Amino acid sequence: MKTLMSFEDGADEPRWVAVNDGVMGGRSQGGTEVAGGLLRFSGVLSLENNGGFSSARTVGREFDFSGASAVVLRVRGDGRRYQLRLATDASFRGITVSWGSEFPTLAGQWTEVRVPLAELRPSVRGVALKGPPMEPSRVRELGLLLGDKREGPFQLEVDWIGLE
Repeated sequence: MKTLMSFEDGADEPRWVAVNDGVMGGRSQGGTEVAGGLLRFSGVLSLENNGGFSSARTVGREFDFSGASAVVLRVRGDGRRYQLRLATDASFRGITVSWGSEFPTLAGQWTEVRVPLAELRPSVRGVALKGPPMEPSRVRELGLLLGDKREGPFQLEVDWIGLE
């Protein structure tokens, strides 16, 4: 396995930015913090104003996933199902295409989650697409998303992210 991100102090990690449902009028709040060797993605999901998602994604760094079969994450969650999302330079009607797949968490327990690249499905703003296929050598965003339609606080801690 090849480690992509370890969240250690001083590591050359990409910057993370939050994108929540406020972009469409929702009221969810969430974001990331890197501290103590962990990435913490947390906030409060709200269904008000047709909202219901919180996400965080990397910016400023490209990744080459050529030859990889899966993304592996060591996570400690809250029992909710999160999504791993990847984006390249592909777009549909001028909007960036994301490829995503859900993964489970166990409340309060560290687990290793394996997300096969073959299971990632393309979408634009939550609407499923039939294509295009993802180009693994051109990944420019890696993200986490919660959109399980359950209001309330959430927290996902990530120890590391790797490729297998």
